Amino acid sequence: MALRLVADFDLGKDVLPWLRAQRAVSEASGAGSGGADVLENDYESLHVLNVERNGNIIYTYKDDKGNVVFGLYDCQTRQNELLYTFEKDLQVFSCSVNSERTLLAASLVQSTKEGKRNELQPGSKCLTLLVEIHPVNNVKVLKAVDSYIWVQFLYPHIESHPLPENHLLLISEEKYIEQFRIHVAQEDGNRVVIKNSGHLPRDRIAEDFVWAQWDMSEQRLYYIDLKKSRSILKCIQFYADESYNLMFEVPLDISLSNSGFKLVNFGCDYHQYRDKFSKHLTLCVFTNHTGSLCVCYSPKCASWGQITYSVFYIHKGHSKTFTTSLENVGSHMTKGITFLNLDYYVAVYLPGHFFHLLNVQHPDLICHNLFLTGNNEMIDMLPHCPLQSLSGSLVLDCCSGKLYRALLSQSSLLQLLQNTCLDCEKMAALHCALYCGQGAQFLEAQIIQWISENVSACHSFDLIQEFIIASSYWSVYSETSNMDKLLPHSSVLTWNTEIPGITLVTEDIALPLMKVLSFKGYWEKLNSNLEYVKYAKPHFHYNNSVVRREWHNLISEEKTGKRRSAAYVRNILDNAVKVISNLEARNLGPRLTPLLQEEDSHQRLLMGLMVSELKDHFLRHLQGVEKKKIEQMVLDYISKLLDLICHIVETNWRKHNLHSWVLHFNSRGSAAEFAVFHIMTRILEATNSLFLPLPPGFHTLHTILGVQCLPLHNLLHCIDSGVLLLTETAVIRLMKDLDNTEKNEKLKFSIIVRLPPPRNSMINKSSFSVEFLPLNYFIEILTDIESSNQALYPFEGHDNVDAEFVEEAALKHTAMLLGL
Repeated sequence: MALRLVADFDLGKDVLPWLRAQRAVSEASGAGSGGADVLENDYESLHVLNVERNGNIIYTYKDDKGNVVFGLYDCQTRQNELLYTFEKDLQVFSCSVNSERTLLAASLVQSTKEGKRNELQPGSKCLTLLVEIHPVNNVKVLKAVDSYIWVQFLYPHIESHPLPENHLLLISEEKYIEQFRIHVAQEDGNRVVIKNSGHLPRDRIAEDFVWAQWDMSEQRLYYIDLKKSRSILKCIQFYADESYNLMFEVPLDISLSNSGFKLVNFGCDYHQYRDKFSKHLTLCVFTNHTGSLCVCYSPKCASWGQITYSVFYIHKGHSKTFTTSLENVGSHMTKGITFLNLDYYVAVYLPGHFFHLLNVQHPDLICHNLFLTGNNEMIDMLPHCPLQSLSGSLVLDCCSGKLYRALLSQSSLLQLLQNTCLDCEKMAALHCALYCGQGAQFLEAQIIQWISENVSACHSFDLIQEFIIASSYWSVYSETSNMDKLLPHSSVLTWNTEIPGITLVTEDIALPLMKVLSFKGYWEKLNSNLEYVKYAKPHFHYNNSVVRREWHNLISEEKTGKRRSAAYVRNILDNAVKVISNLEARNLGPRLTPLLQEEDSHQRLLMGLMVSELKDHFLRHLQGVEKKKIEQMVLDYISKLLDLICHIVETNWRKHNLHSWVLHFNSRGSAAEFAVFHIMTRILEATNSLFLPLPPGFHTLHTILGVQCLPLHNLLHCIDSGVLLLTETAVIRLMKDLDNTEKNEKLKFSIIVRLPPPRNSMINKSSFSVEFLPLNYFIEILTDIESSNQALYPFEGHDNVDAEFVEEAALKHTAMLLGL
C-alpha cells in the first residue's frame, strides 16, 4: 500500500507481558493481588491515555479491585514504570506527566457501571487531580466541577536540567483554557513536593473557543473562536523560558456554530473513539519544517453518498475543496474521514473507499496529488479504525493501543507507477516516490529502468523531462528552506485534465495576521512563505529561458562582429570545467558509454551559461547564504541534471550489451543500437524544449548511432531538422572509418554539404554551432587574407565572392588534410 505504518509501540506486546510478569512476582512473594494485578480479561480496560513530547506513553487499566492504575512506557529504554494507583472505581479520560516524572495530572469521571455509588465530591461530574509521584505523596484537587476537564503539561525545549516551575494546561468543556504554574522543591533528598499547593498561580489564556488542538512536538496551541459567526483560527506558541505568545489569527470559511465542542490531540480520548463517527466533523491543523500551515476540514455528513473535504493551504493563500462520490455505502457506516500529516504530504482517506495524497509544498496542480478509489488493494490494506495523527508522522490507533510511524512506501509507489494506466497517477506516483527517495541511487535506477522500457507511456507530459526536473530538484532541496520557491519541481505548468472520481474547487483565502514582530525557526519560514504570496509576482522559479536568451544574444553579437571580454569567456568556460569535475567526482565507477570524453564547446558553453544564470538567480533570492555554498548548490544541481542523462544512456547501453565497438562503422545498426538511438532521441527532445545542456559527447554518439541505424534519406532528414548535430568528432570519424564505396562516398558528400557555415567565434577554435575544424581553419585563412586586403586597400571596391568556388576549394583543402 502507498501508506506504510511501522509500529513503534503496541500495548499488547510492550505493556501487557510486563503487567503479567508483575502479577506473577506479586503472587510469588505472597503479596496477593495489588496495583499491578492484571487478569486475562482485564485487557479491555488497558488503553493509552497520552503520548508526551518526549515520546513516553501513558496508559491506564483497572486492577481486579476496580482501582485505576497509571503506567508509563519509556520509549528510549523500552521499559515500563508504575506511576500511581487511584483507589476508587472511576473512569479516567485525561492524564499527563511532567518531563521529570515527579507530577501527574489526571481527570476522572464517575464509572458508567450501574449501581455504583458516587465516588466523587457531591454535585461534581469530573475530578481533576494533581499528584506528587516522586515518591507518591500529596494529592491536590485542582477541579471538582460538573464539566469535563482535560490536562496537559508543557514540555520545555531544554530538558537537560529540571525547571523550578512546571506549567499545566487545563482545558474546560465550558470553553476556557487555563495555565497553572506549579513551583516544586526537593525535600529530604530526592523527594519532590509542590510549594504553596494551597494557592497555585494561574492564567486564563483562551476562552469562548469551540475547537482546540495541541501540538505536543512544537508546544503550540491552536484554537478557534467565533466572532460574529466567523471562525477565527488562532495559535499560541509556548517557549522554553515558560513564556508564550499569540502568533497569528486568520479567518476560516467554515461553519462551527452548531458543531458543539471538539478537542484534538489532548491525549487519547479512548471512549470518544468507541463512538460512531459518521456525523462528526473533522478538523485538524498540520505544519512541517518548511513553514507550511494547513487546515484540514471535513464537515458533518448529511448523507454518505458524497464526501466533501477542504484543505486550507494557508502558507500558499488558497484553499481547495474536494468532493467525491462513494459507492456501496452501507446504511450503518461508522468510520469517519481521517487526515494524516506525512510532512510533505497530507493523507486523506476513508477506509474501504478512497485514499488521497495531497502535496503540501506544491498544491497548485491536482496531478501532483495521488487519488485512489474503489477496490484498490492499497486502500483495503489501510487500518479501518480511526487514526489520530500526532505531531510529525506519529499516528495513534486508540482502539488497538498501537503507535505507528506513517511512511510512504517506495515499493508500492513504484508498483503503482508501473501498473497504472492514468497519466495523472503516473505523475503523482513519480513525485511521491522521488520525495521518498530524495536522490537514492537505487530508487532512481529502478525508475530509469522503467522509463527506458515505457518512454512513450505518458501522453500528457514528457516522462524523461519530468523525471530529470523532479529528481534534480530533490537532489538539492534540503540545502535551503526556500528551494521550493527558486527551482522548478515539475516540467508541467498547467493541467486541465480531470482526475477520475473527484472534483475540485480552488479559492483564494485571507492570509494570517501575524501578531509578533520578530520570528525564529518555523515562524520565520512561515512568515517568509506569506511574504512570498503577497509580493512575489511573478514567482521566483528559475527558468532556463534566461540561458536561451543569453545564448541568442551571444550569437547575435557574433554576427555583428562584437565580442565579449576575455574575462567573461574565461568565466563561462571555467564554470563548465567545474561542472564536469563535480560530475566526475560523483561517479567513481567506469562508464561504458563514451560520454564526457571530448571537447564539446557547444555543450560547455550551455553548461557555463546555465551556471552563471542560476548562480545569479540564487544570489538575488538567497540573501544571507554564503556565496561558496550557493556556488556548490548550482554545481550540484547542474551536475545532477547531466548525471541523470548519462545514467539513462548508460542503463540502456548496458541493457542492450553494447560496447565501444559500436562506434566503428563495420555493419548496419542492430535492434539494440536502434533502441539506444531511440532513447537518446527522446532525451534530446526532452532537453531541447527546456534548453538544458547535454553531456559532452552526447551529440557525437547520437549521430554515429543515427548513421548506423537510419536509411540515408532518414538520416539526412534528421540532420536537416536539427535532430542530429554534426560535431567535429563525428564527422572526422565518418570520413576516416567509412571506406570509399559508392554508397559511402554518397553519404560522405551528403554530410559534408550539410556542415554548418563557419563563424568567427569569441572562443578560439570553437563555434556556437557545431565545429568542423579543418573546414573552419581554411575559412579562417580566407578571412584573414580578406581582412588584410581590406586593411591595405580600404577604398577599393570589392566584387562579390563566388560562394560555390569557395565551397569547392574549402572541401578540396579539407580532403587533402584528411588524406582522403
